[in-house]
Amino acid sequence: MSRNIVAILRGVTPDAVEGIAGELLDAGIEIIEVPLNSPEALRSVALLAARFGDRALIGAGTVLTPEDVAAVQAAGGRLVVSPDTNPEVIRATKAARMRSYPGVMTPSDCFAALRAGADGLKLFPGTLIGPAGLKAIRAVLPAGTEVLAVGGAGAENFAQWKAAGADGFGIGTALYRPGDDAATVAIRARALVSAYDAVFP
Repeated sequence: MSRNIVAILRGVTPDAVEGIAGELLDAGIEIIEVPLNSPEALRSVALLAARFGDRALIGAGTVLTPEDVAAVQAAGGRLVVSPDTNPEVIRATKAARMRSYPGVMTPSDCFAALRAGADGLKLFPGTLIGPAGLKAIRAVLPAGTEVLAVGGAGAENFAQWKAAGADGFGIGTALYRPGDDAATVAIRARALVSAYDAVFP
């Protein structure tokens, strides 16, 4: 079963990232993002791509420029996630044949991202927009647009987000905080997957 959960490992270090990713995969989470403002982020992406690239979609977050996109591609990443809607980043990502998930908050953001070629939308920050905001935006989005709720989405409200039209989630601190060991992440990941499976059977 392919679950639409992006594990956001902000602050992870290269020495810890493989063990943590292994636990995420064992729990059933197969999309992993290392934000570029993490220590030696591109090295972590390269380690994950080399070891798990055949089993998981590996990429980077907080990607802000076309140069960042090129660096992620060179490291072996296949996923680009941004906090904003930058058409240049989206076009560079698609030209590199990688998956593009720009951050959006308004209908204008959504349509700008889709016109530039985004594969899906990262609704961020989810805490501010909320399920009610997503439901309103969904009314005008093209059918089939993939929307991931990021920031404020978790096991306790997956059902509300799904009812509002979320297709999946980006999960950060509910899975990993800087300094957490693999065993801690494993416990959280299994609980999160269980909650997800109950809502997306």
